[in-house]
Amino acid sequence: MITFKEILQEHLSENIENISSLIGGDINDVYKIITNQNTYVLKVNRKAIFPEMFKKEKKGLEILAKSGVKSPNVILTFLDSENQYLLLEFIKEKEINSIFWKNFAKDLAKIHSTTSKNFGLDHSNYIGSLPQDNSEKETWETFFIENRIKPLVKKAFNLQRLNSKHIISFENLYNRLDGILPKEKPSLLHGDLWGGNLMKGKNQTPVFIDPAVYFGHREMDIAMTQLFGGFDNSYLDHYNEIFPLEKGWEERITIHNLYPNLVHLILFSRSYLGGIEKVIRQF
Repeated sequence: MITFKEILQEHLSENIENISSLIGGDINDVYKIITNQNTYVLKVNRKAIFPEMFKKEKKGLEILAKSGVKSPNVILTFLDSENQYLLLEFIKEKEINSIFWKNFAKDLAKIHSTTSKNFGLDHSNYIGSLPQDNSEKETWETFFIENRIKPLVKKAFNLQRLNSKHIISFENLYNRLDGILPKEKPSLLHGDLWGGNLMKGKNQTPVFIDPAVYFGHREMDIAMTQLFGGFDNSYLDHYNEIFPLEKGWEERITIHNLYPNLVHLILFSRSYLGGIEKVIRQF
């Protein structure tokens, strides 16, 4: 039987000297690859379960890089009969200080300053292991409802993690959003900006990994930095100096975080339901 080391070696001109496992989460097997010239990260998963996931991740990393921030260089993607592979630059994490968070604020503002005519993207992708529909809409309110919240509410209901009372509360929320969400141009978003997707590179450089990119409201990224911890909130003062947020953004955090909370409700457990109920019962 051909090993994945042999498969990888077929695609590399460098000689593979060592392969070791890294923590990869629930979706991917992840390996550190040391060759006679470089060190890489290899991500592997089943292509039948997550079609084109790495093709879409490659696009997302390249889109972020074009905005002027650091993301891992994509070395190559390839397939075999069962699996898909993504080979990336290895990022060695460094100790950080307050300068890192200033740099993060600058870089996040760079990402968000990249704009588009519509909300969405020219291709769909994934958030975690869930498909993410990025079909374009003219307004953020419509995109947020139709592309982000409604599909997950339906899925959670079908999994019996939401009930009919929850559905009514969500419908009431939809009818109120036009007066709640501020009007802004679409901003490029990382799309899955929790602490685990921000690495600490050399020279206090933020490195953005595992994106779920699309053009949306920039408060989505801001809100997600507040959801699971891992961020020094001093970055918010620096960000607001560069690219001020609309008044009342703090009050809208819980609304924008309905999306990642629904993702986690579906993928992991009902423990995320309480946070969702706290928001929607207001409507």
